[in-house]
Amino acid sequence: MIAVFLPSTFVFGQDSFLSNWLDMVTQTENEQPHWIVPLATTAPTLHQLFRYDMQWQTYNNGVTTNNYGVSKGLEIIPEKKVEVILPVPPYIVNNQNSPSDGFGDWQFPLKYRIVAQSEERGNYILTAFYQMSFPTGQYRQGALSPIITPAIAYGKGYKNCDLQGTLGGSLPTGNTLGRFPIHNRFAFTTKWLDNVSCATIGLQHRHCSRAVY
Repeated sequence: MIAVFLPSTFVFGQDSFLSNWLDMVTQTENEQPHWIVPLATTAPTLHQLFRYDMQWQTYNNGVTTNNYGVSKGLEIIPEKKVEVILPVPPYIVNNQNSPSDGFGDWQFPLKYRIVAQSEERGNYILTAFYQMSFPTGQYRQGALSPIITPAIAYGKGYKNCDLQGTLGGSLPTGNTLGRFPIHNRFAFTTKWLDNVSCATIGLQHRHCSRAVY
């Protein structure tokens, strides 16, 4: 009888924990605007999902770099107002015919939502963001030293429009200068269409990347 009772209690406890956690996640997401997650830049909203992005960038010399993954991955809400991201290191392909393709640096991002209101209550959000990047890239794909990236992510919506952006800095721990980018994204959404325009404004110093082509 004991052998039957203990597994039943264990299973009940698991179900109760999972149910309470998912309820907390739903409540956390409902307390903020329900905007589309932006590409490239960091979303100020908290989500629980798995994300995978791909980017292609062509330089003036004609070389194109493909980034598969873009340091996205599993996003988890372990507690109200907190999001932990467990990214997969990006795989970088340097065209043309480069022997230096490989995985980039591993990053560990955290988000803390300072204040937010849903569309019915104000339609805005302000979130603190922290990221630590480690120089684990293959074939010099990445930074020379660990990089600390504090930032503020913000957003304001009005009817079918929303403006999302980030303001922060990349602070290398080694003997290199940082950069201080500002990313903004404007979206106009209808029932059938989502139009997005992005702008990046920033003051950038000597880049700390060491990718080899």
